[in-house]
Amino acid sequence: MLKLDEKKQVVAEIKERLEKTQGAVLADYRGLNVAEATELRTKLREAGVEYKVLKNTLIRIAAQDIGLEGLDPYLEGPTAIAFSFDDPVISAKVISEFAKTHKALEIKAGILENKVIDLQSVKELADLPAKEVLLAKVLGSMQSPMYGFAGALQGLLRNLVYVLDAVREKKAAEA
Repeated sequence: MLKLDEKKQVVAEIKERLEKTQGAVLADYRGLNVAEATELRTKLREAGVEYKVLKNTLIRIAAQDIGLEGLDPYLEGPTAIAFSFDDPVISAKVISEFAKTHKALEIKAGILENKVIDLQSVKELADLPAKEVLLAKVLGSMQSPMYGFAGALQGLLRNLVYVLDAVREKKAAEA
């Protein structure tokens, strides 16, 4: 049993994580055996995600302290939270992928941009392409018009050179 000072410290740590997180996923881990839980922790750690099993009451207090509303309905039964501090999508991706093959892991909800999102939103978030892929697509769409413009300029230059050559040939023939 945690003493009051210890509980206050844990609440402060949860608040700090909730404020810093880019994206988080709440899950019920009941039914996972030790090997499966270890596998999940390893996958999350490799992805740069912090995974914590926390008491619902302490999560509730921390959420209220920072003004995070809508979390209470999801704080029933055992709760683990996967915090991602760099990529808002990665925690949802790893947890969702793991849950596909380990039915005992049940996703409860998520947190994105200091707002609570439901299970369906977590799944949609997990289905997004990786950050690098999205950045590449954005960059490609930004470059595409430039390539078109460059191609058009190149075509104009070719036509100009053709016209200049024709004018030179005509002048040479007249001389």
